[in-house]
Amino acid sequence: MKNIVLLGSTGSIGRSCLAVVREFPSRFKVAGLATWSHVEALAEQVEEFRPDFVSIGQEGAAERFRRLNSRPGLEVLQGESGLVELVRLPEVRLVVNALVGAAGLVPTVEAVCAGKDLALANKESLVLAGELVMKLVKERGTQLVPIDSEHSAIHQCLAGRTASVRRIVLTASGGPFNGRRMGELETVTPEEVLRHPVWDMGSRICVDSANLLNKGLEVMEARWLFDIALRNIGVLLHPQCIVHGLVEFTDGTTLAQMSRPDMKIPILYALSHPEQLVAPFESCSLAELGTLTFEEPDLEQYPCLRLAYEAARAGGTVPASLNAADEVAVEAFLKRRIAFTDIPRILEDSLERLEPRQAGSVESVMAADGEARAVAEKLVSKVCGR
Repeated sequence: MKNIVLLGSTGSIGRSCLAVVREFPSRFKVAGLATWSHVEALAEQVEEFRPDFVSIGQEGAAERFRRLNSRPGLEVLQGESGLVELVRLPEVRLVVNALVGAAGLVPTVEAVCAGKDLALANKESLVLAGELVMKLVKERGTQLVPIDSEHSAIHQCLAGRTASVRRIVLTASGGPFNGRRMGELETVTPEEVLRHPVWDMGSRICVDSANLLNKGLEVMEARWLFDIALRNIGVLLHPQCIVHGLVEFTDGTTLAQMSRPDMKIPILYALSHPEQLVAPFESCSLAELGTLTFEEPDLEQYPCLRLAYEAARAGGTVPASLNAADEVAVEAFLKRRIAFTDIPRILEDSLERLEPRQAGSVESVMAADGEARAVAEKLVSKVCGR
């Protein structure tokens, strides 16, 4: 039995994680759950999975939950300190971080410092402070296994081998507008962007999937996860979403991991690693699939991917600034304040206005995050007033 804490339990990854736990009640026990404000969903999860602790980010939401909760003895934590207390629980062996955005960094660091194994879906932890996090993982002797389908694929293909790797390749669906030119996307609506053709994802990831910024963040994540040079990480558009990652070796061979686009598969891999459990999930049939296609992305068509590579090369606090500006720009688009095509412009203009610094601590990274948000919000306001 493995006791787990699940951060972001009411989001798409969190719900899929609980679906996996539901399939393996004798292997995984939920000790704690965390959400920002979706307390109605959290109350249902508490009723089914019976954790001893929950953490709620939003103060007013915590009060609403207390009125909803009927389970005696449940301890309700709150805010960032609540997340920290949750990941430090002595009975917890594995922390699943499915939070979205920069808010996931501090719980990641605290979990590793507390000696917990980590199943990581919060890519921003490594985008903002990958060198710092991976150094802590090595020092503490903990296990970090990625949940993103692409990084899970690379993890499986490598199987501990790194010396003979020539290149790794992450695949991208291209989102709902794959094949359409940038000039055709000026008037697309949030509803159109959120209709991903394959995956069921949260709103920010859907937007970033459509402009490939999400894939750029995953490139940064892969750099630190697998200790590989940025120039040796590639991206291929693969709309069928069956091949999730490839590893090219120096002897000319390539290994690819394939599975149906179902997040429960990489989640189970991360929860059970190094074991491999027998699961009820369906395998993919190549005969039924017929054709799989791959294409190099055009960086003029996907400027956000270009910006991500540039930010990764710059290093320091630049990746954190890019991520923060994107969080602001995506929220503005979803609220119909800016156009979809304004997002890369705001990201690029934000980076031009910010001074790069060393990312030597969580505090310096979060300071850069705050500065970038302020700059990006001013740019959004400027776009709104044009």
